[in-house]
Parts: sequence; C-alpha cells; structure tokens
Amino acid sequence: MVTRSMMLFEMLLLISVSDASAQSTGAYLGDLTWPEADERLATSPIVVIPFGAGAKEHGPHLPMNADRVVMEYLVTQAVARMPVLVAPPILHGWMPAFREFPGTSILDPDLFTRYALEIAQVLIRHGAQRIVFLNTGIDHATGLPLSIAAREIRAELKTPALVVSWDDLEDEGIAALEEQLMGGHGGEIETSINLFLQAESVRMDRAVTDYGDRAVKSYAGYQPGIISRDRGDPGFSETGLFGDPTLATAEKGRRALEIMTRNWLEALEGFAQVRVPQR
Repeated sequence: MVTRSMMLFEMLLLISVSDASAQSTGAYLGDLTWPEADERLATSPIVVIPFGAGAKEHGPHLPMNADRVVMEYLVTQAVARMPVLVAPPILHGWMPAFREFPGTSILDPDLFTRYALEIAQVLIRHGAQRIVFLNTGIDHATGLPLSIAAREIRAELKTPALVVSWDDLEDEGIAALEEQLMGGHGGEIETSINLFLQAESVRMDRAVTDYGDRAVKSYAGYQPGIISRDRGDPGFSETGLFGDPTLATAEKGRRALEIMTRNWLEALEGFAQVRVPQR
C-alpha cells in the first residue's frame, strides 16, 4: 500500500535530482571501462565505499550474509536514484563482538582502518570528490575504525568524508514497528528485513526468543559488549541473537527498509552539497 508519506518522499526525490548536476543515475565502478571510470570519478559528487560483513552470525535462523544483503540493497537504491559511484564492497571487517563465531572477521582494527583508508586514497587520487563509507554494522563496532579512516581522509587528504552506519538509518518509525521487549542483533527487525529480502534463506523453524542478560545500564559511558560462547562469560549466548525473531514478518521488513532507504538517500543528498576544498 502506497502511503501519502511515501508519495511525498518520491516527489522530493524527483525534485532533488532534476537539476542539471544530477541528470544521470549512479554506477558501479567495477562495471565501467577505465575511460568511463575516469569520467565518473571526476564528475560523480559522491563515491560510496560499502562495507557489509560477508559472513557474520545472526542467530541460528538467519544466513550469515545478512549484513551484506542489506548493504547491497541500499547501494542499489542509491545507484538507481542518484549520480553516485559505488566502489566494490568490503566484505571482511573488524567485528570483535562476534569473534568466537565463524565468519569473515579481521582481528586487527588498525589493519581494517588502513585497508579502508587505502581504498579511499586510490579513489581520491583518481578524482573522487567526496567519500561515503556505508556500514551495515553499528557505529560503535565496525563504525569505529571506519570513522578513524574518514577523519584521516578529511585531515590528510582534504576530502570530505562521511560514515553512515546502520544506527544512523534507524528512527522512531522503526521503533514503532517493534513488538519485541528489547533487541537488535538477529531480532525482530533484522529478521523481518531478511524475510523481505531473502525469505528462502531464513529458517523461521529455528527462530527462538533470546533476550539474554541485557540489563539496562544506569551509568554513563560506552561499554563494549560481546556475544560469547563461553558459559562463564556474562555475555554468554546459546543462540548468538538478541531479541525475538519469532515476531518477524516480511511486511515489517519492507517498511523498515523503506525508512532506512529514505534516511540513506537523504544523507547522500545532504552530503553531496558539502563544499569540497580546492586541491
């Protein structure tokens, strides 16, 4: 069902890309010939470097590609509607909270930071005007090393940089969809999104409710968490998830992605207007 807010959003998108500087849609760097890449790097207002874990545990019911699939969906939406250039994705990352589970994890955060920075440096050397890291992990996890890379890009290379993490794309609209008592990783919303994007890979027969030991913190500060397989650890989890995926539906996933996509495109539109220092 198309709501009035959806119609208004589509109208705003059409208006925002109607000027002469945004006549074309986006492109994937890997799909171009090198002369085409030369031109796109010089003219695209934004180059996106997407990160989504190629394999990370999301409970016993979700495929380990869950972050990657959401990343691919979001960059597809950007390419279809804006003149962005999307670099090949980063699929391995620094994910300490999930280190005890199989997956595409890099143990050294400095290595991950340097890798992301090296990719950006090459793109900037060939003409990229602004760099956006899309991070379908959270800001206080994979977003940390990517944010360090972004700061170095701005300070040393004089190029505007932006990190957009999963947290940045959520708002009260997604909270309104939730019925679970609490949750996040592999819970109601993430499972709903995967039911919408790849239902054939979701094992709802294996979905269980697991709120774990997640007492609300009553003091200030950032306290890193972990999902542990060690029964002696307070972060121990039988399932590797946090929340109630049994409440998930594909319709909730569709609506959640609609919200995330809107916030993602608005971030790109706003960042595309940031002034670029003269080199």
